[in-house]
Amino acid sequence: MKVNYDAATDTLTVILREAPVAESDEDKSGVILDYDHSGDLISIEVLDASQRVEEPRSVTLTA
Repeated sequence: MKVNYDAATDTLTVILREAPVAESDEDKSGVILDYDHSGDLISIEVLDASQRVEEPRSVTLTA
């Protein structure tokens, strides 16, 4: 899994696994879900992340 914050576009992307995007869906405004050809979720994009996510430039992992 990879997490990337792009300050230039204020976009937070969580990539669950690398695969070509076959379909994207914006169920809620500003949150885009990307799916592979099998319909499995592969990434989540959060637009205007600095307004929606607490500290988009840092990640805390818990086990």
